[in-house]
Amino acid sequence: MAKADFETVQEYISRQPDAAQDTLKRVRKAIRKALPRSEEMISYNIPAYKLHGEVVLYFAGWKKHYSLYPAGDRVIVAFKDDLAEYEVKKGTIRFPLAKPVPAKLIEGIAKLRAKEVAERQKAKMAGRKR
Repeated sequence: MAKADFETVQEYISRQPDAAQDTLKRVRKAIRKALPRSEEMISYNIPAYKLHGEVVLYFAGWKKHYSLYPAGDRVIVAFKDDLAEYEVKKGTIRFPLAKPVPAKLIEGIAKLRAKEVAERQKAKMAGRKR
């Protein structure tokens, strides 16, 4: 099958296997709840959420799981206990499609990532003022 190019997050979700669509809709809803002012877009052919010109979070659906990216050290440490049951490696958190969507955890990760982006933007602005 040829690789699809998606234009919207809705299109991305609608073209995933039926079994994954409801789960991905819940993931999208959790991210949008946590990042209401973010720009929703497709980047690297997967859903992405951008604030202050920088991507805060991506998600992608796979055959048996969905993933959130990036999951840096700060996210992993902050949510260590909550992430214990999931596969976490190389900046990726994998959630099994067969389990309920941990919406509160996803919201928390999105908010922490937004805070990281805001801190970087603030540091950039402070550096420009010097």
